[in-house]
Amino acid sequence: MKGPAIFLAQFAGDQEPFNSLPSMAKWAAELGYKGIQIPTWDGRLFDLKKAAESQDYCDEVQGICREAGVEVTELSTHLQGQLVAVHPAYDELFDAFAAPEVQGKPKERTEWAIDQVKMAARASRRLDLNAHATFSGALLWHTVYPWPQRPAGLVDEGFAELARRWTPILDVFEENGVDAAYELHPGEDLHDGVTFERFLESVGNHPRANILYDPSHFVLQQLDYLQFIDFYHERIKCFHVKDAEFRPSGKAGVYGSYSGWQERPGRFRSLGDGEIDFGGIFSKFTQYGYEGWAVLEWECALKHPEQGAAEGAPFIEAHMIRKAEKAFDDFAGAGLDHEKIKRVLGLAQ
Repeated sequence: MKGPAIFLAQFAGDQEPFNSLPSMAKWAAELGYKGIQIPTWDGRLFDLKKAAESQDYCDEVQGICREAGVEVTELSTHLQGQLVAVHPAYDELFDAFAAPEVQGKPKERTEWAIDQVKMAARASRRLDLNAHATFSGALLWHTVYPWPQRPAGLVDEGFAELARRWTPILDVFEENGVDAAYELHPGEDLHDGVTFERFLESVGNHPRANILYDPSHFVLQQLDYLQFIDFYHERIKCFHVKDAEFRPSGKAGVYGSYSGWQERPGRFRSLGDGEIDFGGIFSKFTQYGYEGWAVLEWECALKHPEQGAAEGAPFIEAHMIRKAEKAFDDFAGAGLDHEKIKRVLGLAQ
């Protein structure tokens, strides 16, 4: 595992040091981060089209980061991935994610989003990255609770259409040697293990269809986030280190009651302030040989972002595990002795 790293999206702004890649890279390095995950929709930090087409530009980006003391961990197309599949009920809410020239034009917006994610695959290759962070989008989310009753075949067709849109994108990721890692997230059709498996089946077990693991979204769904790693560790290619807590009451539970983030029973917290067992998570990742980055994604309803960022690097550093190269009791081992093995098993003649 590599880290600590930080996702820049929640910190980017119009004021220094948050308004350019050089200043943000330096800011992250000074806090102790070794890597940065870059949001590709933020033109203050990154030019996605140029990165997809120009090796010189990508070399310049890498040089800026190295000079500051960090690496690029992954690129992110969360906002563009969301727009690959949008149900009409969400057109108004998601339209601002798109470029101005395709806003209010659902078909053109979808084509723009697909092209954006394909460009991210090419840009990732130019940056020598092997994984990419994104969302799946959603055609079925408005039916997540089965009332009114879903028509027969609705879910199958929803995932079939999602596969029709994503398979050509995944093929571009395959051509460029990069894994697409979907953040399993409420609001996406891929939001838990079962929905990921449905999608994986729909895209023919595509080798580039993988997972961005973020335990905070599983706490809010009341899903076993540790056992999830046992099930899907081979497909986990990215890791957002984000804390959360779930505090149900006699008045509110998983659905959140339309409340603001501070009042919801399930809410995101800065690292160490929530209830997630990061010791267990990092142990399982070590057990299964996860080789990607541990990336802070800061989203807290209470704490100031700069405090959260400052506390995040040492928190991640403290939880990273150097995997043992030999068993703790090897000092008492007797070496390989086939005759002894037979005697112990009662097989010696």
